[in-house]
Amino acid sequence: MTQTPGVLPATHGSLARGVSAPVPGTVFALALTGGITLRPGEGREVHFGRNRPEVHVCLGEDDPRVSRHQGTLTHHDGRWWLSTRGQLPIRCTEGRLLFRGEEPLPLSTGYTPLFVQGSRGREHLLEVFVTGPDDERPRPRHADVTRPPRVWALTEQEKLALVVLGRRYLLHEPRPQPLTWKRTAAQLAELQPGADWTDKRVEHMVNAVRARLSRDGVPYLTREEVGEPVGNALNDHLLRALLASTTLVPMDLALAEAP
Repeated sequence: MTQTPGVLPATHGSLARGVSAPVPGTVFALALTGGITLRPGEGREVHFGRNRPEVHVCLGEDDPRVSRHQGTLTHHDGRWWLSTRGQLPIRCTEGRLLFRGEEPLPLSTGYTPLFVQGSRGREHLLEVFVTGPDDERPRPRHADVTRPPRVWALTEQEKLALVVLGRRYLLHEPRPQPLTWKRTAAQLAELQPGADWTDKRVEHMVNAVRARLSRDGVPYLTREEVGEPVGNALNDHLLRALLASTTLVPMDLALAEAP
């Protein structure tokens, strides 16, 4: 027996606020034009894409870059799976791109935002929520104290070296890369002529910071995690982690200004 999907109107609030359903494993899928909810069941599917008459959830109906049938959510082996049928990939959590022809990705319980790149820089969002056994809407916490981010302690010299190494990141350049050890040491020597800055000293100092963060659980800061060839990957991941945690912020560029 086929279950009729429940309709989510376009005015439905974001699924990121949480949802509840009497049956664990119920999927909610919502786009700008509305969406549906469907209980779990082997082989059940939710189609989404540009062609409103032939999909359950219409996504990017006025954007020809989005495929008419962009993707499918399928229930199989007790969980929901995402597959791509469109010409463009679907961007999932942590930047993972899912292409047509690849194996479906399993969806975890909870909230998952999915993005399809459209025309002229547009991005179309499909919100997905799979309920778990104990899901309930999160309560408002207006008066709670804000939880601060994890900020790592740096010495003055470590912070200065990292600011110079990651100057392009702090300047919000489109595709930043870390400076080389040699160039970083040269700029530090101009700022502090008597401080004996060398490329080896910079390398050892930055590597020590990277090792501390790795021990604290920050991923992709070791050669084993990144794999060969390493290139700039380790320092790139380190600088992005420091910025995301607000250990380094753009105002720190003032440290690298000549006195």
